[in-house]
Amino acid sequence: MEGGISAAVDITRVQYSADEGSEFAVKISGAAVGRRLLAIAMVLEGASRSNAARLTGMERQTLREWTHRYNEEGVAVLASHKAPGAAGKLTTARMAELRDLVTAGPDPRVHKVVRFRCADLCEEVERRCSVVVCERTMGKWLHKLGLTRVQPRPHRPKKDAAAREAIKKLRKPREAGVARRDGCGIG
Repeated sequence: MEGGISAAVDITRVQYSADEGSEFAVKISGAAVGRRLLAIAMVLEGASRSNAARLTGMERQTLREWTHRYNEEGVAVLASHKAPGAAGKLTTARMAELRDLVTAGPDPRVHKVVRFRCADLCEEVERRCSVVVCERTMGKWLHKLGLTRVQPRPHRPKKDAAAREAIKKLRKPREAGVARRDGCGIG
């Protein structure tokens, strides 16, 4: 590059003529691919790189990069690809362990709770896996595992049916006409 003038980009792959490239750009699915192919077709027709880039809504340098990609691999490389994203914080085995933990329920002596909340599960995952997550993430993980944030209330293993019936017998039904403590009487 001398004196602010950049070298022209040669299009070495001649998969389509300029007219065929323009027609293909209009028919192709995906606006971004069509726009990139149209810019390359304009350069093939003899338009300057800066003019072709401006008319197709991109920077001159961007058109240069897409042209190099097109020269190397053809039209297929002009498609945009979604980034893979960050790797999960828990492995598949750890997620299975979380599912087993939730479905088994807490041990009141160990976990000090009678049912798991997302906050409790976050603490347990931090203790077991050294991974810190927020309650919202835990809710998403539970949803991904086919579980729900709302778990059924636990039954009381020490509940005594005989004691419950004895308490019911001790309660006396209210007699008609007796005033209640709040001052509202029937009568």
